[in-house]
Amino acid sequence: MKNIELLVLDMAGTTIDEDNVVYKTLTNAVNDYGYEVSLNKVLSVCAGMEKLEAIATLLQILNGNEEDAPAIFENFSDQLKKSYQNLNVKPINGTEDFLLKMKAQNKKIVLNTGYTSAIAQQLLDKLNWKKNIHFDALITADDVSESRPNPEMIKLAMKKFNITEPEKVLKAGDSVIDIEEGKNAGCGLTIAVLSGAQNRSELEKAEPDYILNTISEAEKLL
Repeated sequence: MKNIELLVLDMAGTTIDEDNVVYKTLTNAVNDYGYEVSLNKVLSVCAGMEKLEAIATLLQILNGNEEDAPAIFENFSDQLKKSYQNLNVKPINGTEDFLLKMKAQNKKIVLNTGYTSAIAQQLLDKLNWKKNIHFDALITADDVSESRPNPEMIKLAMKKFNITEPEKVLKAGDSVIDIEEGKNAGCGLTIAVLSGAQNRSELEKAEPDYILNTISEAEKLL
């Protein structure tokens, strides 16, 4: 199998089970502004996107007023903070073991997400995942100027660990945007997982190298 040195893993739906609370909250925040959108629609449109951009895109599709986006985003961020405080966040089955095994093989693990650093850190604190034990770096929407599927987050991850060949990078995620990000970076392996926002037929559109039930199944590929 390919010599993978760096794993870039999405957070919610890929390594972390937060019961789609992000997209449920985003749905509520948009509907609070007098729109009518379903959770399924939000999942198919917004999965994996930076959240302000996701809201703007959704408003476009709904023929809404895109100028509402910043206010809705603020409402969403406030609601999400509250939701997360009360939420029982857990790792997706087998993930913690998988991370520790990959670390034991001296592979670098970067968690990447379309969230802000504050929200991502809140999730990690709840899981009690520690830098240098479970992962090596966290890269969020706050760290880059271009959001996914632009490969900027992956390039930043490579730079952090002096990895110059994208073939040595695995990118995994639960949305089409994750896979597009991996392909745009030239990653050696792109893996879609069924544990999150999008289903097999949606994920197949992005043509990942593999579609797995959960990220821990990638162990046999490595």
